[in-house]
Amino acid sequence: MAAADAANTAEAESTTLFDVIWARHVVTQNLHGKSLLYIDRAVVDDVRAPFVFANIKRRGLKLRNPGLALLIQDHAAPTFPGSADQRSLELAQATRKAADEFELRLFDVGDDEQGISHVAAPESGFVLPGSTYVSVDSHAPTVGGLGALGFGCGSTEMEHVLTTQTMWMNRPKQARICLTGLPTVGITAKDIVLSVLVKFGRETFRGMALEFAGTASELDVEGRMTLCNMAVELGARTALVAPDAKVLQWIGLHAGGRLADNLREADVLSSLRSGKQAMFDIDVVHPCPTAPQITWGTSPAQTIAVNETIPNAGDAVEVRALAYMDLSPGGQLLGIKVDYVFIGSCTNARFDDLASAAAVLNGQRIARGVRAVVVPGSRGVERQAIQSGIKQIFLESGFVWGESGCSMCAGGGEQILPGSRVVSTTNRNFENRQGPGVRTHLASPMTAAACAIAGSICDPRKLMHPAED
Repeated sequence: MAAADAANTAEAESTTLFDVIWARHVVTQNLHGKSLLYIDRAVVDDVRAPFVFANIKRRGLKLRNPGLALLIQDHAAPTFPGSADQRSLELAQATRKAADEFELRLFDVGDDEQGISHVAAPESGFVLPGSTYVSVDSHAPTVGGLGALGFGCGSTEMEHVLTTQTMWMNRPKQARICLTGLPTVGITAKDIVLSVLVKFGRETFRGMALEFAGTASELDVEGRMTLCNMAVELGARTALVAPDAKVLQWIGLHAGGRLADNLREADVLSSLRSGKQAMFDIDVVHPCPTAPQITWGTSPAQTIAVNETIPNAGDAVEVRALAYMDLSPGGQLLGIKVDYVFIGSCTNARFDDLASAAAVLNGQRIARGVRAVVVPGSRGVERQAIQSGIKQIFLESGFVWGESGCSMCAGGGEQILPGSRVVSTTNRNFENRQGPGVRTHLASPMTAAACAIAGSICDPRKLMHPAED
């Protein structure tokens, strides 16, 4: 017995967190080594739901377990009352019809739990540590901040998941980023992951299961979600941070008594972790940045510290990025006029994100000529913001408050004029992402709030500590 226990302990110490969750969910393998993975939870948004369920109906199939699926109105949800276009209204109605026909839980516009998929689903207790989660949205790995294994999938794959509760997958290689140091004033999880992007680019971790370790565990749960959300921009297939007592407290706070019976604290704190001898295909160390980060180009990897100079173009891609953004090498982003500021998205629209921005805004007004919009990630986030007084801070500063949903992240919400410069807390900034010819700089909520006040790209630390050089 002692020998067996020692062997089990040795195996556990050489196993990664990804290994643990993967092994618990593998149903079988085919002759080519592909695994059939059991999927605990599936979320379908309003843009994909009409097509997914129309195909399931056309094929005469039934859902394997309707109680494990959730429909959410987020992409087509109107940012402002009456602002939805005809296409969005049609998608919303088709999603409601699918929910009725298949007897599925729906977070509809106006519902207490409605919001962006990767914000609202975790808040509702629908996603738990050690579980598997899929969504027809590339940022499904966001739930890795809870220690859940999230995967984006295609519409056809989602049909398979809903009708079999499984998904075929190739087991990805694994990587670990061990963060060192802690964020100082003005620096957030968004700044950390942007600094990771500029160092490692978008190909180093392509298709891999990525674990954030080291001082990642010192971040709050919502900051961990930001890391895992932006891991998708690193090319990762999925991302994780080991769950701990903070995660259990966060779930208890948000989900109340709706936790699954099998969520055992001892299991979460003991087995859902990587062993001390665990091996990764890529294992690197990365320090926390010492200054806020902001993108200068059309990729999240084209990032600099807000007080650095714009780099020389290294290739044709960067030449094009500089031209699109109307920037010149050797210049600075600081002081460049800003037209719009957007705080929202599945990356940075949780309560802690809004609270960090409010700390910068408190008692100050946004600059004349700046259109500033904040969209909470869920109705739950909005309720917290109201109760804490944070919503009032945004309104008094001159921000416009929108209804929860994806909004301007993918060019929804409202039309932005071509050539406008936007500071946004979203996850992508490729050409035309927020509208034709719109130039988007990705940054943290704190930096975005500071830019709104200054009317130009600004280091948030200058507003928080104006006497410092």
